Amino acid sequence: MTCQSSESTDSIESDRRADDTSRAVDSDESRIASAMKDLKNTGWYWGGLTANEAKEVLQDSAEGAFLVRDSSQRDYLFTISAMTAAGPTNLRIEYKHGKFKLDSVVLVKPKLKQFDSVVHLVEHYVQLSRTGDKVPSNPQPSAVLPPNGTVQLLLTKPVYMTTPTLQHLSRVAINRTTRRVQDLPLPNRLKDYLTDYTYNV
Repeated sequence: MTCQSSESTDSIESDRRADDTSRAVDSDESRIASAMKDLKNTGWYWGGLTANEAKEVLQDSAEGAFLVRDSSQRDYLFTISAMTAAGPTNLRIEYKHGKFKLDSVVLVKPKLKQFDSVVHLVEHYVQLSRTGDKVPSNPQPSAVLPPNGTVQLLLTKPVYMTTPTLQHLSRVAINRTTRRVQDLPLPNRLKDYLTDYTYNV
């Protein structure tokens, strides 16, 4: 029978924790890199746009127009800027434990769905908006608010940074009608292009 000193056991445990942390960091970096790739393919990701610049972009848009930009707050990676009935507003996207979800008040947070990517999150709320459900939002202070202080957020029409290509718009249209791209009578190269961006927004 052999015994290990407590120092040796502590060292092994410390190494395991370091390995777990390293794997988590690698996983986070990989997931965020994948999210960035998807976002850049959308055409409605505006990068380092500020809140004031986003407000200007959205100012003359109809309710439901939206874009995604980098968050100006250090604790968050991304923000959805959207036009509401009360004017432009911003909603932060939280990244925690490998998942993305909308930031909200403490009582609502546990009820919000989590997603593997930002585009998947946006796609979910666009679909909710299309079916008539609205996303509760914490609007900016300057907005004219209903008596309970909340504004309903619709996400219906992305605001593109540049005009999207016809290929990309066709891909989005195909994704809206089918998830079975492999069954379509198309060349494999075209199927690969379609499966590179599987979202419908």
